[in-house]
Amino acid sequence: MNINQTSNPRIVIIGGGFAGVSLAKVLSKQDVQVVLLDKHNYHNFQPLLYQVSTGGLEPDSIAYPIRKILQDYSNFQFRLANVSEIDSAKNNIITDIGDLKYDYLVIASGSETNYFGNTSIETNSMAMKTIPQALNLRSLILENFEEALLTTNLQDRIALMNFVIVGAGPTGVELAGALAEIKKGILPKDYPDLDTRLVQINLVQSGNRILKEMSEVASEKAEAFLENLGVNIWKNTRVSNYDGKTVTTNTDVTFKTATMIWAAGVKGASIKGIHADDLSRSNRIIVNEFNQLKTCPNIFAIGDIAQVETASNPNGYPMMAQPAIQQGKQLGYNLKRLLEGLPLTPFIYKDKGAMATVGRNKAVVDMPKFKFQGVFAWFVWMFVHLFFLIGFRNRIIVFINWVYNYIRFDREARLIIRPYKKKLKSDE
Repeated sequence: MNINQTSNPRIVIIGGGFAGVSLAKVLSKQDVQVVLLDKHNYHNFQPLLYQVSTGGLEPDSIAYPIRKILQDYSNFQFRLANVSEIDSAKNNIITDIGDLKYDYLVIASGSETNYFGNTSIETNSMAMKTIPQALNLRSLILENFEEALLTTNLQDRIALMNFVIVGAGPTGVELAGALAEIKKGILPKDYPDLDTRLVQINLVQSGNRILKEMSEVASEKAEAFLENLGVNIWKNTRVSNYDGKTVTTNTDVTFKTATMIWAAGVKGASIKGIHADDLSRSNRIIVNEFNQLKTCPNIFAIGDIAQVETASNPNGYPMMAQPAIQQGKQLGYNLKRLLEGLPLTPFIYKDKGAMATVGRNKAVVDMPKFKFQGVFAWFVWMFVHLFFLIGFRNRIIVFINWVYNYIRFDREARLIIRPYKKKLKSDE
């Protein structure tokens, strides 16, 4: 990898997400060599991916070069690499650009879409976990409307304009709200010769309420917001299969659709070489209160991939940005203490709440001491997301886009930059 040799301890970080970047910043002034590896050269602000997929933002508005984030740190090196295996016995990692020795290894590889072993759904549905996937979804949505203009078969036209979103967490709820606003404010202008009343947005949830990780008040209010926007909500309905044309469920409900979006779960993006005893059922790496693997004390895991098991928190912390940021910072301080021969301090999560937007002037916010919904919650949601975007340019561009979209009720980035052809299982 052509990494400089130094007398300082080498700390290798796998993953340039919230956790990895937060850790690297804390280590910037320490007498260590920091090597960050990622298969992308950018940090991706995942909470706003749904706006890329629905034409509200361009991808460069929510991405930022990793090298630029850490360019002022003299002890930092970045390599564009895909890590395939960890050899903990030799303190070595294997990548597609070569091997690398480490003194301390930090796994911050994040999460990936969980299809729960259903290969048909994995093959035929659309995911929205990365920027390329969001761009594919944007192209497919727009291509469906173009194709709906051309077909003379009414059932095919209905299927092309029928959207099924599986999973009513923040991603599913925000995407459903965005699509409903496109139906209301944009499609009649862009496609005046298409009966946009045929457009249906269906949000399918296996449980008995949406936004189940938030309060019941937030859940009920978000459901009311979505219903007012015309979204069809199907609760206690579990999707069992999708063949590219028909969605089947555990009930009598089926959907004829050309687009099913899977937002029903994530799992840890683990790496080969981690002992099976260190992995949870959701493929997250089980760590102690110091984010340390029990079997390898010089290997740590932070962020979505880490399941911090404590007596009060046996299932780990939620796979969100705040736990990742806090774990990255805490581990940075702990590694400093470790190098100084001092005892480590346990990670304690400071819950700052959760939020979700449901469209224009509509959001729900759960704070530790306060819960509120509506217009004020929507402004809070915007401010928080702008604050956590990396880079002044990104904040300005996103803010200008939001102001423009709000005033004009428009989404300028509805562009088919690269056409997407969905490869169905039957095509293979």
